[in-house]
Amino acid sequence: MQVQKTISAQAWFELMILSLIWGGSFLSIRVALDEIGPLTAVAHRTGWAMLILWAYVVIRHLPIPTSPHIWLAFLAMGVLNNVIPFSLMAWGQLHIETGLTSILNASTAIFGVIAAAIFFADERLSTRKVVGVTLGFFGVATATGLSSLASFDVRSLGQLAVIGGTISYALAGVWARKILSGLPPQIAAAGMVTGASIIMIPMAWIVEGPISLSLKTDTWIAIGYYAIAATALAYLLYYRVLAMAGSGNLMLCTLLIAPVAIVLGALVLDEALPTRSYVGFALLAAGLVILDGRLLARLKRP
Repeated sequence: MQVQKTISAQAWFELMILSLIWGGSFLSIRVALDEIGPLTAVAHRTGWAMLILWAYVVIRHLPIPTSPHIWLAFLAMGVLNNVIPFSLMAWGQLHIETGLTSILNASTAIFGVIAAAIFFADERLSTRKVVGVTLGFFGVATATGLSSLASFDVRSLGQLAVIGGTISYALAGVWARKILSGLPPQIAAAGMVTGASIIMIPMAWIVEGPISLSLKTDTWIAIGYYAIAATALAYLLYYRVLAMAGSGNLMLCTLLIAPVAIVLGALVLDEALPTRSYVGFALLAAGLVILDGRLLARLKRP
């Protein structure tokens, strides 16, 4: 049985900061999409984050890998953790609310548990995990509204695109554990966004046209936020919190991101989510709490 670390006050503070940063990324991406296409938005995100992360690596004098095998692994990780999910979610945000995007994004942990159970012998599904995953799926189904998927309009496709992105995130977690577990996390993050940039910049150029730097001020502020704060700096903060609190406690971040995105979407974009979205998030959150297991363990204590 995996023992979760106790979260210190400092870890709680940084976990909350990380949740706020990532929660704001959904709004900033949506603002940028008013002027640039989704692929261009992703190219900006990975490109600027790549520069920031490699600058950090150079300043800290971290060893840079030279093995072609490692760089091919970076490329694959960039595809699974950046190219596919960033692109699908950015396109999905053109057709659904930022708040709903963040709710569906919370299902990453659900698909991560399933992917781990498939690929790792020490991550088999226990009864508790099956219950948590099942409840999580009910939450996703409720939030999306399965009846709306029957019409299969562009909104339905937007929701499916976001879910597809979360599945890609889950597979990226498997790949990182299998291939990149021995590398310093800062190197892995820098290599990952480099691999993604190698693909995204020419892809965006070919599909959406030359990447222009003559953009509105609001667009540049949005790009700066989601590329520098919510990608480069957030990755560095993520690994810092991971070291302090452990991977199990980082599941709490998934629960905290969605409320931030929902509030920002309502305040800035006047978004109003249907009741089923909130019910779905409640079910999904309950599933994640069951997967975490600590609350159930406390309830069992005398």
